[in-house]
Amino acid sequence: MFFGSIPALVTPFSDQCVDEDSLSAFVDWQIEQGSNGLVPCGTTGEVATLNADEHRKVIATVVRVANGRVPVIAGTGTYNTQASIERTRAAADLGADAVLAVVPYYNKPSQAGLAAHFTAIADASPVPVVVYNVPSRTVADISVETLGEIAKHPKIVAVKDATGNLARVSAQRIACGKDFCQLSGNDDMALGFNAMGGRGCISVTANVAPKLCSEFQKAMTNNQWLLALELQDRLYPLHAALFTDASPAPTKYALSRVRPGFPVELRLPLVEASEASKRAVDAALEHAGLI
Repeated sequence: MFFGSIPALVTPFSDQCVDEDSLSAFVDWQIEQGSNGLVPCGTTGEVATLNADEHRKVIATVVRVANGRVPVIAGTGTYNTQASIERTRAAADLGADAVLAVVPYYNKPSQAGLAAHFTAIADASPVPVVVYNVPSRTVADISVETLGEIAKHPKIVAVKDATGNLARVSAQRIACGKDFCQLSGNDDMALGFNAMGGRGCISVTANVAPKLCSEFQKAMTNNQWLLALELQDRLYPLHAALFTDASPAPTKYALSRVRPGFPVELRLPLVEASEASKRAVDAALEHAGLI
């Protein structure tokens, strides 16, 4: 169902409002450049700063512009199960093909609580659910065993794994079955992730380099591992540079370099990328041949 290069889209803002025109043009560009799916309202989309109306507006805009050309996986997870269910139903009503539900953050649920949380979302969801495991942000970490348990639910079809632990791919492949879709949440590990059984990446870098990221994923699908390695070498400095300051500040700056006029505005508590971060991004963009 999901594969390849799937950008976790930034949300463009102008004068502290969602810039629908910039978002629409950005979605069109992503699809034209070869992206295999789109994730609005994820961490990179500054979802924590969006109110309910803006959350719906972003999803609706991405769904409308995508127009069925690629799947839209809308971020709907929160640390409140009922709120996550409500956002999931709203995303489905807006036409999203699936939802991305993050491991609940801040309240540090047990493994039993995590299983109950995702099962409740899946029971209520009209569309497939992708589990998002990112312990560096949530503190809680869904275990291999718990993921294997909830993967039996027909609506829970994939995981975005941002644990940074490549061994998880093999362990989850055994626990969840070979047909369970595993997507990397770390651009810098996507080569190894796919070699171990992954099917793609929900990517930050693909915001900036969608064509290269798509070609990288396609090379692996076609067993062109030497080509994939060449593309990895070309993209690796950019993967690193986009996290030299709080994300997505460096990504929005990078987009302003490859798409002049793209809004770099962020919402507090995030601020503009530092000068050191901008220099790192510029060097990485040159290395990748993007500027």
